[in-house]
Amino acid sequence: MDMDLKDFMEFVQTTARSVGAEISSPWFYLQFGLILAAAGIAYAAEAGVRNRIDLTSLAIHWPLPLRHFARVMVSSASTAVFTLMVILSRVVMYHATWPSRSYLLMVAAKLGLAWLAIRLVTSVLRNAFIVKLVSISAWFVAALSIIGQLDTTVDLLDSFAIVLGGLRLTPLLVIKAGALLLIALWATNIASNFAESRINSTTDLTPSVQVLLVKIIRIGLLAIAIVIALGAVGIDLSALAVFSGAVGVGIGIGLQKIVANFISGIILLADKSVKPGDLVTIGDNTGRISAMKTRYISVAAGDGREFLVPNEDLVTQKVVNWTYTDKNTLVKIAFGTNYDADPRLVCKLAAETAAAHPRAQKGKPPNSILTEFAEAGMKFSLTFWIADPDGMDGVKSDVMLALWEAFQREGIRVPYPVREIRVRGGALPVETTVEVPN
Repeated sequence: MDMDLKDFMEFVQTTARSVGAEISSPWFYLQFGLILAAAGIAYAAEAGVRNRIDLTSLAIHWPLPLRHFARVMVSSASTAVFTLMVILSRVVMYHATWPSRSYLLMVAAKLGLAWLAIRLVTSVLRNAFIVKLVSISAWFVAALSIIGQLDTTVDLLDSFAIVLGGLRLTPLLVIKAGALLLIALWATNIASNFAESRINSTTDLTPSVQVLLVKIIRIGLLAIAIVIALGAVGIDLSALAVFSGAVGVGIGIGLQKIVANFISGIILLADKSVKPGDLVTIGDNTGRISAMKTRYISVAAGDGREFLVPNEDLVTQKVVNWTYTDKNTLVKIAFGTNYDADPRLVCKLAAETAAAHPRAQKGKPPNSILTEFAEAGMKFSLTFWIADPDGMDGVKSDVMLALWEAFQREGIRVPYPVREIRVRGGALPVETTVEVPN
């Protein structure tokens, strides 16, 4: 480590001497002034370009590669103008004086070109954070390469190491592993999305099997990507065995709920007790399953709300699945009439009213029965079938309104509670107020 620290100090001193020698030259200030002037012109030019050019209609009839290149250049107009101005200044100074006196301009021009190339490559990415991370990292590597310090920086990052078992961990190894993991995960995401689109377009598979296959493919591709990325940087996976015990304890203590939800999700997909599109009631919440994720299912209530229910709750708690084996749903309506009504006529009117509803199934006739002679009147129960539980409350409301209209036509009254109050032993007390004269 002493030699590594000594090499690092020598690197810092050498860099400081080079920078000091460059700054002491009057040509440095001329180049720096030209760079500042180019930056000011580029800033002003970008405002003019953005105000005069519409990116949505730019080169709309051009081939796709040229159209894409033109849009990237317009969106990076300041960098493009700056690079062009610096290159022109470099060419003029190169022919007017010694090449070494325009070295700073050459570095600035190469950095500008590198940033334009990076912007062109990363423009195909959609994630803003990934774009920034890749752009800054690639530009930093390009800058070190342009000023000739890339190899020195690599050696420096590789000189500091921590040995864990059979693993030599260095900053360079961490950076390489992170970059390869990022690339591998990006490729995995593209491949899994493609596989998901193909699986979801297959009509021979049930929704639960589709979700299960997508999850298995995602997990498998993720594991393969991690193994390939770690192996590519020279990490022996057997050296990580020392961490397996700690990881197992962490999963057993801190991640047991996550693992339980993950395993429960696989069980739900395998036994097909619930699947996307099912109408379920979980506790007081009713809605359709819109998505099944690794940790939870999403239940759309139909009023803009979505309930995220952990998979473990569906395995351990009572769940009402309205469409588990059959979507046919029995609708029940309880109502009452007074004792002046003919109960046979009431049952007939109720059955005919339910049968007249457009969603009532014709093959299963409605049924209405007298259930009780209550204190306030007779109680009845009306049942009929509909083909799908969607909008069941609306169907009940329609039938009850139609039944009320039928009762009105036939003079049948619906009982309501009547309370009679009797006062014994005199009149009710009355409060009196006495006015006191001023």
